[in-house]
Amino acid sequence: MPAASTHEVITFLDQLLEPDRFDDYGPNGLQVPGASEVSTVVTGVSAHVELFERAAEAGADLVLVHHGLFWRGMPIEVTPALHRRLVPLFAHGMSLAAYHLPLDGHPEHGNNALLAEGLGCTATEPFGLHHGVPIGVAGTFEGDGITLAELVGRVTTLTSREPLVLPEGPEPIRRIGIVSGAGADYVLDAAAGGMDAFLTGEPAERVAAIAHEEHIHFVAAGHHATETLGIRRLGELLAQKHQIVHRFIDIPNPI
Repeated sequence: MPAASTHEVITFLDQLLEPDRFDDYGPNGLQVPGASEVSTVVTGVSAHVELFERAAEAGADLVLVHHGLFWRGMPIEVTPALHRRLVPLFAHGMSLAAYHLPLDGHPEHGNNALLAEGLGCTATEPFGLHHGVPIGVAGTFEGDGITLAELVGRVTTLTSREPLVLPEGPEPIRRIGIVSGAGADYVLDAAAGGMDAFLTGEPAERVAAIAHEEHIHFVAAGHHATETLGIRRLGELLAQKHQIVHRFIDIPNPI
């Protein structure tokens, strides 16, 4: 079976995603070293026990996720919860790598770029600055735009779930701001940029009044659901580049 060195795989991902550009909430790149070579990579949205156990069953040498194990403000010791997550990695010799904001913000393979593509946007531009670096995209629909019903239908198809919709904006919808995950507050940037709609993952209580006052549609399709596309794309890229096996394991999450 073809294999690539773990170092080679991580180097490729680091060069593609440029994690040093982002002031992130946790470390990007290799988080837990394991096998020195990768024949099978399993991708998933978030690092947790069930994903690791299923990755082991799939024969993974590397588990690649969007949400890793380590976050700013966590305890600095190995807690019982962290221990439970580390055990299957160590027991099966699997490496773990994670890319968070760099994967949201990549202009071609990122979560937000792929959401815009899947929604049928014909042009995109950087949007949603995080400490000066864009992590989202602003998308444009061609011609006269689309109706809210069309947008909701496309979001539902793309994310495999019916989104929460606050119908407060104009029709047709010509421009949309997109920041996946917990990006609700970027609705203000979308409104300031003259956009007709904003798509994110998680809603926040305060956005109901903001959407109403700023006359912008707010659509929340789930943190997990809006962040499956990028990590799956990374696995596909690795499989293509290194001729290794890739399996995306989606563990449903209603949030």
